[in-house]
Amino acid sequence: MELTDRNPIDLVRQRGGRRCIPRVLTGGEIRLLLAQLAEPYHTMVLVAACLGLRASEIMGLQWGDFNWVDLTVLIRRGVVNGKAGDTKTEASRKALPLDLRLVATLTELWKRSIRKGPQDWVFANRAGRPRGQQDILQRHLRPSAVRAGIGKIGWHTFRHSYSTMLRAAGADIKVQQELLRHSTIQSTMNIYTQAVSEQKRAANSMVVGILFSEIASEDQPPAIGS
Repeated sequence: MELTDRNPIDLVRQRGGRRCIPRVLTGGEIRLLLAQLAEPYHTMVLVAACLGLRASEIMGLQWGDFNWVDLTVLIRRGVVNGKAGDTKTEASRKALPLDLRLVATLTELWKRSIRKGPQDWVFANRAGRPRGQQDILQRHLRPSAVRAGIGKIGWHTFRHSYSTMLRAAGADIKVQQELLRHSTIQSTMNIYTQAVSEQKRAANSMVVGILFSEIASEDQPPAIGS
């Protein structure tokens, strides 16, 4: 056996970290994209950009996940290739605040929907089943992004953009973690106490305000199901 003074692990090809910087859109670029999208894809992207949800979580939304009184949505499941399953991590299964401007958009979508029951999928296809996120990306989102002049995008672009806008808005690091529903943050951040809902709602509304060009009405939109 040949002896060597090199570390054997150096002889093994190691996998590097992320090879490219994640794409991040500005609020203006997201609005340009939204202008190119018809429903329900317009609302899908709005939900992705305003809540930072993963594509599987958007496809897994049901009307019963929304609490229109408390203005929250509970992320209960993810759907991949039409099959429902658990969320990515336990931390992912958390309630998120809903800004009134997003509620107004969801209310309009609910009014136009054929299936409005608690267990009906928010973004159901004609057969009443969840849609496929890759098909939506290839047939609708990416062509619309090209028309909008913002280049190539992916579903995770909206989550990265949401995270970036939270940081730009000066949201507390613990609030960022809970809104993005990450399981951990850096160990030095563990001294932060649990973020209260008012902090999370305020941070989320700052991002929604970037995406909406109009000032939110002070009047609450009609409750769904009323």
